[in-house]
Amino acid sequence: MRDSARAQPIIEVKDLHKEYPLGEETVVALGKINLKVHRGEICCIFGTSGSGKSTLLNLLAGMERPTSGEVRIGGVPVSRLSEEQLAAFRQRHLGFVFQSYNLLPGLTATENVAMPLMFRGVPPQQREKAAREMLCRVGLAHRLDHYPGQMSGGQQQRAGIARAFLARPDVVFADEPTGNLDSRTTVEVMEMICAFSRDFHQTIILVSHDPEMAAYADRIVTLIDGAIVSDEMTHRRGL
Repeated sequence: MRDSARAQPIIEVKDLHKEYPLGEETVVALGKINLKVHRGEICCIFGTSGSGKSTLLNLLAGMERPTSGEVRIGGVPVSRLSEEQLAAFRQRHLGFVFQSYNLLPGLTATENVAMPLMFRGVPPQQREKAAREMLCRVGLAHRLDHYPGQMSGGQQQRAGIARAFLARPDVVFADEPTGNLDSRTTVEVMEMICAFSRDFHQTIILVSHDPEMAAYADRIVTLIDGAIVSDEMTHRRGL
């Protein structure tokens, strides 16, 4: 990729504002957020419960509509797309790692991981091969045909990471990805996410309230009461 392409922000947020009605009152969840995230950057949206970080993630990923303002990913105005357009855009450009894993219990690890390629119309044999290779890469070669209920939390999250990165999306959203894991597995999972980001030059939006998780990011954007109060690069930048 040329340097000029690298310099272009993959995510652009302009005057993003979100309100929710609460009885006769209106709660401002986010107030006039402006933000640019560059391709290949690991950006942590950091804050305590109620700071607005989950709302911001939902707006960035097109899960919610802003009251006003705009979100663009790769130049596409995500906040203006129809539901059908949004679904197609997510399948082609976005990946997700959830705290609760979100694996389908009736599908094997391989079938769960292969799902993004199924949505893209990749033939069954090809997507199964790719899913198995990715599962081996995250250390689950012995769990290819196991169901989520037969795997530990750490193993399920590894499968979730494999699924998120399989189709090489432009942006991966990781929402408190280690919230249900022990400290040792947390380190393994975060190092895995960072390694995939570096290898594939993919942008990561990491949402967390944990300073230890934020330390894995290139950049930490801190929210308090729906406003950005700091935006700092970390010592990891360029590693």
